[in-house]
Amino acid sequence: MPDPLILASGSATRAKMLRDAGVAIETAVPAIDEAEVKASLRHDGAPAAKVAEILAEMKAQRIASRARGRLVLGSDQMLECDGAWFDKPETRDDARKQLQFLRGKSHSLITSAVLVRDDARIWHTTDRAELRMRAFSDDFLERYLDQAGEDVLHSVGAYRLEGLGAQLFERVTGDFFTILGLPLLPVLGILREHGMVTR
Repeated sequence: MPDPLILASGSATRAKMLRDAGVAIETAVPAIDEAEVKASLRHDGAPAAKVAEILAEMKAQRIASRARGRLVLGSDQMLECDGAWFDKPETRDDARKQLQFLRGKSHSLITSAVLVRDDARIWHTTDRAELRMRAFSDDFLERYLDQAGEDVLHSVGAYRLEGLGAQLFERVTGDFFTILGLPLLPVLGILREHGMVTR
């Protein structure tokens, strides 16, 4: 049996998706200053999809440099709305402001995954989902923030579509796994090619 896949991420959701799909993984959290990288790439005019790809590869390369011969998967997700990029909110007030901006509008979730071994990128994919939030009231927003609690701080956009966050939306177009933060089906495909999961 090959060594388990190394997931270069601290995301419990990504790890659960892979484990639930039967992939043996280890996790390692790379030290990347994502805010600095995003600011630099934004200054250079990079589109959100390219930023997600670059960050995913940086994460994988950082871990692969100390795990020679192992397959390492990096992933990153960008939320884009009206040209603005959003990160995980740091406080409830940040979450409120994000959701007030996003309500009644469509936004994109762009998720990239990059597979690395040693110094080489051997595969990548990027996928996009489009989500439209309904025009919910301020009263609903406060009740949502009360009920969701700390969960709003753990996801870009301040929602988990697989839970209470579903109530924020009127329409979702795209792959559910991409929305959760990992384009799982293409990832499983490349892992089959490398003997990491059953064909």
